[in-house]
Amino acid sequence: MARILCIDYGRKRCGIAVTDELRLSATPLTTVATHEILKFILDYIAANRVDLVIVGKPTTLRGEPSESWSYIEPFVRTLRKRLPEGISLELYDERFTSAIAHQAMLSGGLGRQARRDKALVDRTAATIILTDYLQSIYNH
Repeated sequence: MARILCIDYGRKRCGIAVTDELRLSATPLTTVATHEILKFILDYIAANRVDLVIVGKPTTLRGEPSESWSYIEPFVRTLRKRLPEGISLELYDERFTSAIAHQAMLSGGLGRQARRDKALVDRTAATIILTDYLQSIYNH
């Protein structure tokens, strides 16, 4: 099997998480400046076995795309065009992941300064999105 790569796309930076090759667990990978994300993803895929990319899709409580979708959608269209053949892209609901990430960091005993690290929050949010995705496919 190949890895699944997950992107929590933001205006300034993107959190990245990845599974192990057996797709059993999700771990934070890194945080990348948004203007560098396309290159990072394509380079990562060239160097690692990946066959699926998940992008967090921001939605409202009603399940409709949120206003931040307007700046994520162009990235998704570009990424779909640039992904090598055989690599799929899926969108996955990312509702509440930033809030859950903050709560997880608080529950994990991280200090106030660490919780203010937005890059850490972004990586954690990407990991939560990917973990939720894994649970959704394995619980069916």
